[in-house]
Amino acid sequence: MTFQRARSDEQREIRRRAILDTAAEMLDEMPVAEVSLNELSRRVGLAKSNVLRYFESREAVLLELLDASLETWLAELADELTAGIEAQAAPEVRAGQLAEILSRSLAGRGVLCDLFGAQGGVLEHNVSVEVVKRHKRSSLTRLAAMTELMRRHLPELGDQAQLFCLMSLVSAGALSAYVPPPPSLLAAYADEPALGVLRLDLRDALRDSFTSTLLGVLPRG
Repeated sequence: MTFQRARSDEQREIRRRAILDTAAEMLDEMPVAEVSLNELSRRVGLAKSNVLRYFESREAVLLELLDASLETWLAELADELTAGIEAQAAPEVRAGQLAEILSRSLAGRGVLCDLFGAQGGVLEHNVSVEVVKRHKRSSLTRLAAMTELMRRHLPELGDQAQLFCLMSLVSAGALSAYVPPPPSLLAAYADEPALGVLRLDLRDALRDSFTSTLLGVLPRG
């Protein structure tokens, strides 16, 4: 891809979009840790200095991708919850259904989980105060949308709904770091099958975590 100099707002937006789309394609091929500004620049067909005209750092690109990915996922999750939760079921039944849908949905979105996992320790570093503030404002908007979804299908959560949402996303990011296991770990499991009890399935781990949390905060009786 080769660009001429961007001279209008429309051309600049096309270039910004191309940078984001290229970064998203890279994340389909490699983890967040391996996405470099040099490779992004090469793939998008711009000098690194030109990419930095649009995004102040690699981390700024990935934070914007995180927000866009989260927005898309929440729209899809709304449909999944509507289709999969029985509105008239008992609270504990709906809690189980919600945990199942949420864990399946997140486990199927490895890039989103990888971005969550990198957010605090990597992506929110090497960016300006303004970029962080903009990202956090968007994060609050997404968190409010997710909280509303949880309350719609499990109103019994009450004031605990927002904290549950926040911890669910943090858990997805943290647990996804163990999936898939590296070749050396797979070899160790093969050599000593007893070690396999430590092998993590992301969907199962998330479902168990979400179920325990939800049942723990539901009112008794």
